[in-house]
Amino acid sequence: MASLLYRLGKLAARKRWWFVSAWLVIMVAVGGSVAAFMGTLSNSFTIPGTPAQAVADELQEKLPDASGGLGTIVFTTADGTAFTAKQEDAIAKISADLTELGAVKRATDPVDLQASLDTAPEKIADGEEKLEAAAQKLDDGRAELDAGKTQLEPGLQQVRAAEAQIEQLEAAGQTAMAEQARAQLEPQRAQLEAAQAQLDEAEQRLEDGRAEYESGVADLEAAKLQQQSSDGLRFVSEDGSAAFVQVQFEQDMMSVSKEDREQVQQVTEAGLVSGLQAEYSKDIVEDISSLFGAAEIIGIAVAAAVLVLMLGTLLAAGLPLLMALVGVGVGVGGTMALSGVVEMSSVSPVLALMLGLAVGIDYSLFIVNRHRTQLLSGVPLIESIGRATGTSGNAVLFAGLTVIIALAALAVPGIPFLTVLGLAGAATVAVAVVVALTLTPALLAIMGRRILSKRAWAKAGLTGPVAADAEVAAPGHEFHNDPKRSWGKSVTKHPWLALIAGVAVLGVMAVPAAGLRLGLPDGSSEPADSTAYRSYTQLGENFGEGINGPLIVVADLPAGLEGAETDQTLLQLSQELRAMDHVSAAVPTGTSQDGRTAVLQVIPEEGPAAESTEDLVHNLRAETDALEESTGVGISVTGQPPMQIDVSDKLADAMPVYLAIVIGLSLILLLLVFRSILVPLLATAGFLLSLGASFGAVVAIYQWGWLGNLFDVHDPGPILSFLPMIMIGVLFGLAMDYQMFLVSGMRESYAHGEDARAAVVSGFNHGAKVVTAAAIIMVSVFAGFIFSHLTMVRPIGFALALGVLLDAFVVRMTLIPAAMHLFGKAAWWMPRWLDKILPDVDVEGAKLVQRVDTPERDEALAAGVR
Repeated sequence: MASLLYRLGKLAARKRWWFVSAWLVIMVAVGGSVAAFMGTLSNSFTIPGTPAQAVADELQEKLPDASGGLGTIVFTTADGTAFTAKQEDAIAKISADLTELGAVKRATDPVDLQASLDTAPEKIADGEEKLEAAAQKLDDGRAELDAGKTQLEPGLQQVRAAEAQIEQLEAAGQTAMAEQARAQLEPQRAQLEAAQAQLDEAEQRLEDGRAEYESGVADLEAAKLQQQSSDGLRFVSEDGSAAFVQVQFEQDMMSVSKEDREQVQQVTEAGLVSGLQAEYSKDIVEDISSLFGAAEIIGIAVAAAVLVLMLGTLLAAGLPLLMALVGVGVGVGGTMALSGVVEMSSVSPVLALMLGLAVGIDYSLFIVNRHRTQLLSGVPLIESIGRATGTSGNAVLFAGLTVIIALAALAVPGIPFLTVLGLAGAATVAVAVVVALTLTPALLAIMGRRILSKRAWAKAGLTGPVAADAEVAAPGHEFHNDPKRSWGKSVTKHPWLALIAGVAVLGVMAVPAAGLRLGLPDGSSEPADSTAYRSYTQLGENFGEGINGPLIVVADLPAGLEGAETDQTLLQLSQELRAMDHVSAAVPTGTSQDGRTAVLQVIPEEGPAAESTEDLVHNLRAETDALEESTGVGISVTGQPPMQIDVSDKLADAMPVYLAIVIGLSLILLLLVFRSILVPLLATAGFLLSLGASFGAVVAIYQWGWLGNLFDVHDPGPILSFLPMIMIGVLFGLAMDYQMFLVSGMRESYAHGEDARAAVVSGFNHGAKVVTAAAIIMVSVFAGFIFSHLTMVRPIGFALALGVLLDAFVVRMTLIPAAMHLFGKAAWWMPRWLDKILPDVDVEGAKLVQRVDTPERDEALAAGVR
């Protein structure tokens, strides 16, 4: 591979304008793809097949009116007083206008809803009075009707007796007398029939009144049940200064476009009147179209300053930065272009951006540094570019592969959004590697010997960039810096002290990791000056924390229930749910047309990320059988908190498998590279130490709130559920980068016959400067995301920045040299049989340097390239 990269580097140097043009074409094509195909990103996370997602899918099918994303608008008065009539009218009009939007399913007027709740007791009492009056009237009517029937009965009996006599006369043949008697009876019969008709009519009116009364009783009972079920629920605060509108969209929140969210805000702002304010939940104002913020730019500026200090010229410092920008432009641009066809979370391109910038600068820096060292050693320009690409470029390729494999392994747990995230990061790192191996050599050739300052040439004892072509050192000669004092010498002078102190520091830092809780971000994690945070806090202050994350309980009702029976069953279920710990309200909100499915909104006592809410979700699922036995209703749970819990549980279950894969890969990879049993074990143990310490710091700051003011953590809460897997994948890859760049130098010195302990120091000195600069650059880039405008990214930036800092300076540059000094020659032991079967990967390309002969060097000189 080293020989192939050597030829690739020389080809890129000779055909530099072709390579530059090819990358320009690629960048233009990617830019066009982003403009044409970019879709919508989201901070929503779902995992198909989880219990909460399965319930949500079932609800969409059985009760579509209850499905669709929810956003909240909180209205308050500027002076904290109760709403005026004008302000209430404005809220009502805004609610109506929002309902008219095509993307919105409904937005109910909170003032009207609260009025209904407030007047319900009075209406019920008035209804009871009216029903009592109606009952009395029915009783009086029945008594009057019965009296009329009683009065009519003697007359009817007389008529029936007269008819019997007439029949007897007819039977005796006295027809004339019978006819005369019938004629005399007819007026009385007509009078009685008219009276009977009046009684029948009165009977019918009484029956209609009875039916109306029974209907009123049913309605009253339903109103009473509704009032009891709604107990504890408010839409306008008790002091009348705050109200909230729940905006239900036609689609789920991930599918709601940025334009539709903005339209909701525009309609609301247009309807506000004097003294009326509106704040929006993060579901509505969420805008993740911008990946860069001021903090990220500061991080890059720090990286640029480090490059200038190390390389000495703006031209040389600008090259790694340019390579990183090209890499992230193509890698992140390609990711964004795919967002139109792939469901993608906002953190995917941000992680790709973060990694692309960091590794893009470092990988190019390794090649540039090697090239500059060779030039100072007298190696011709084209030859130096080829060697740098074949040696350091080979290490870059191998190091990049470790990061790519670690990120791609995020697909192993089978979690869709994590798979996309890992592949997006892996693809961007792959682009950074290709840029470093192709575009960097081309631009090095274009820059010529200006990659070094005149001061650097003079320090090397050469007369300058132009004359240096004639001052060629012997082939294979390298410019070495062997200081009398170095960190490597200090560490190996007191190895036990360094080892114990380093392990103790990392061990203490790792202690908080035992309390790690996983979750997903909500409005409480938004910036304190954002409308999303104000909306979240105002809801909590005025309506209780639980209103920010209600649970959706789906009830499977028994067959055959109708009307009052359904209401009574739902009330019983509501009361059972309300009696559970950590529940403040349980309100039925809808029933399917077939009467078999109902939805209840359960409001927890605390917010969606609280431990009590998590306990409530687990308790609801555990009590399903008991609730069905007592109420006859089967339940299942979905909503934001259950979704978050299911995602976190799924990720937590997958983490040990992923960690085992990464550690196994680490052992195999380092076994190939260093041809040692002990070195891979030390490297992996060091990786676990830095990982544990990073976890501990993240928990202490972002979950416990330590140093919260410094890191702008105003509401500590659970750690981002997929952060541990990202940390494992990224830190593993980067840790192996530094392991290879430092320990391979030790391996090379030992292989060339140096004493094992002395090789630790010489190998350390060989790579310490560039690894230090690379680590500082990577920490600076990651640290730039600690104060990102995307709050979900902040703990990721902190975790990666601290992880790289600890792994590079405490583990790779302190613990590893100390341990290898203590083990001495035993550190490089490997069974002979294993050494024979393992392929020689030659990461540093040492064999390549040995094969480079004088004719190739003379040919490069004859070309006269400067």
